[in-house]
Amino acid sequence: MTSMTDALRAEAAIDPDPVPTAVPTKDTQIIAIYGKGGIGKSFTLSNLSYMMAQQGKKVLLIGCDPKSDTTSLLFGGKSCPTIIETSSRKKAAGEEVEIGDICFVRDGVYAMELGGPEVGRGCGGRGIIHGFELMEKFGFHDWDFDYVLLDFLGDVVCGGFGLPIARDMCQKVIVVGSNDLQSLYVANNVCSAVQYFRKLGGNVGVAGMVVNKDDGTGEAQAFADAVGIPVLSSIPADEDIRRKSANYEIIGKPDSPWAGLFETLAENAAEAPPQHPTALDQDALLGLFKSEDVGRDVVLTPARLEDMCATRATEKASLEVIYDTV
Repeated sequence: MTSMTDALRAEAAIDPDPVPTAVPTKDTQIIAIYGKGGIGKSFTLSNLSYMMAQQGKKVLLIGCDPKSDTTSLLFGGKSCPTIIETSSRKKAAGEEVEIGDICFVRDGVYAMELGGPEVGRGCGGRGIIHGFELMEKFGFHDWDFDYVLLDFLGDVVCGGFGLPIARDMCQKVIVVGSNDLQSLYVANNVCSAVQYFRKLGGNVGVAGMVVNKDDGTGEAQAFADAVGIPVLSSIPADEDIRRKSANYEIIGKPDSPWAGLFETLAENAAEAPPQHPTALDQDALLGLFKSEDVGRDVVLTPARLEDMCATRATEKASLEVIYDTV
């Protein structure tokens, strides 16, 4: 147990290697998509990338979530071998990783998963950094794509997950949220990160927000208005969408009833300029909701030590030394 603890501490103490930021040889739009876990980033990105490919664009979708589920909808529920897993296995066997080991194609969409360590056995952020380092060895900046879409988990605040924002690895960010406090809390954190790194000289902005499972209550729209970003698309809370998504069915097809939704999203994602959002403080975020929905009227009552002790708390004599004055 001690050796495992020491190993994890040693890993956490290592500064990440610099990520190459060479100028791409093609005018590629690199867009990082952030959002709360389970909010529908993978659903949104799979359908968006598919629609872009059907419009004649060359698209690369990269899953940057340790769950490695970004591409599962795109591939009908099949799991993609991850870069981290494949790299470790090939290295142990003394073999080189080939691009065909980690990148797969469906109907014009190229896709890969970075992956991450098993639970409790490493840092997910460092896994992301390692994945990008490996892609650089394959000539990432020379790849000939119109769009590269990066799916990042917004709940996590460590450096690896903030990589695209902190190191200008993308031109803009899109946040996915819904009409609930937790998803907007994450979206607000992403806006705060963009705001912070711009003060340090960063260039990444927020192109806008995708409202998923929109039930029409309007909190997500109010949030977007408050921080100063547009809503790029509102995907309704519809049973047909839910059922098809659960069955790993792409709905972002030209002949789908939902085609117009993703055609508009594809156009807006491509053309929306990066904005400079102003993140909200906690009170302003809570103010977007009815007080009874978020407990805004709850009063913080200070705790007392005597109420927290299992036995009656006794007043202990002071150790302060008091000298008699002469």
